[in-house]
Amino acid sequence: MPKRILQGVVVSDKNDKTVVVSVERRFSDPLLKKIVRRSKKYHAHDESNSVKVGDVVKIRECRPMSKLKQWEVFKDEA
Repeated sequence: MPKRILQGVVVSDKNDKTVVVSVERRFSDPLLKKIVRRSKKYHAHDESNSVKVGDVVKIRECRPMSKLKQWEVFKDEA
């Protein structure tokens, strides 16, 4: 099964080997007929502590590493 990949902005890097990434999605509201924005925060594993607040990163699904962490920061080799 392919792993999901999301892109977002780092909003916190205070934890050791963990960053909080805010991912925004846009969709058309069926009732209002307008584009609305919704954001959600994900805890992601950052082994090297190299990512800082404000960086745009890609995260992908991985095995559960703790109660909140099921995502990891990865480098796109494309």
